[in-house]
Amino acid sequence: SPLSCSDVTFVVGREQQKVFAHRCVLACRCQAFQGMLTQVPVGSQDSSSSVPPQGPFILGNVQPEVFLAVIEFLYTNSVTLNSHIALDVLTSSVEYGLQDLCKLCVKFIKDTLSVEQVCEALQAAVTYGQTDLQQHCLAFIEGCTTAVVQTQGFRELSDVVLARVLRSDRLAVDELDLVQAVREWAHVSSAVLERPVPEVAALPVRELRLPLLAPSELVTLETHNQQDLLIPVESIAAAWRAHALRKGSGVPSRLCRPRRGTRPRDHHRYLELHTK
Repeated sequence: SPLSCSDVTFVVGREQQKVFAHRCVLACRCQAFQGMLTQVPVGSQDSSSSVPPQGPFILGNVQPEVFLAVIEFLYTNSVTLNSHIALDVLTSSVEYGLQDLCKLCVKFIKDTLSVEQVCEALQAAVTYGQTDLQQHCLAFIEGCTTAVVQTQGFRELSDVVLARVLRSDRLAVDELDLVQAVREWAHVSSAVLERPVPEVAALPVRELRLPLLAPSELVTLETHNQQDLLIPVESIAAAWRAHALRKGSGVPSRLCRPRRGTRPRDHHRYLELHTK
């Protein structure tokens, strides 16, 4: 059997699943494995405390299914993916420096994007510098923004990535709903990071286009804001000023531009003169 001639064993994941492989295949296909499989044991004079290079190698923090996909790629140059493991296999491909596996993962993720997974995919794309995947995810979010902002993945975005999403003119959602979505995101982030709401939300909040809201909506916004101080007082004041002066005075012009999903309001005609 192939196992009888395997000469390296990995113990993978919390399940401690054994995975058998051949040193020569792994070492010649992947530099990271070459380093792992040929290292001299640390402190080799005291054999009791050293890890002999023949293993078994303990990989506790990777799922067996993910590791098996990497091994499959090293043996066959192809990979069987599903939506549960694709992002984790992408992470492993970056860790092990396997460019071709990385490309296969990106292609699979692009082909199978869903409302539920798109934010997690965008976060990974930004983390690993996958520009093409980033653009693909952003376009997907622009296409079904209302559904995406209600997902768990949206609430788990980093502040930097959320701010990047909010810079888009093409989001198919009204600004009032976007403010609400950012508020929910901020409360989740605040709880996870154990930091105050205004602090975790500072970056994304700068991208909210408050001058697009009608006076009655700003009044309600101020009421909500008294509870969590999500939005800096000066941002709300600037939106009021835009109403008073009938132009987006003192507000960056991008914050006066209606998005694709912005519901028209009476005062937008003044703002549009300002943004042209």
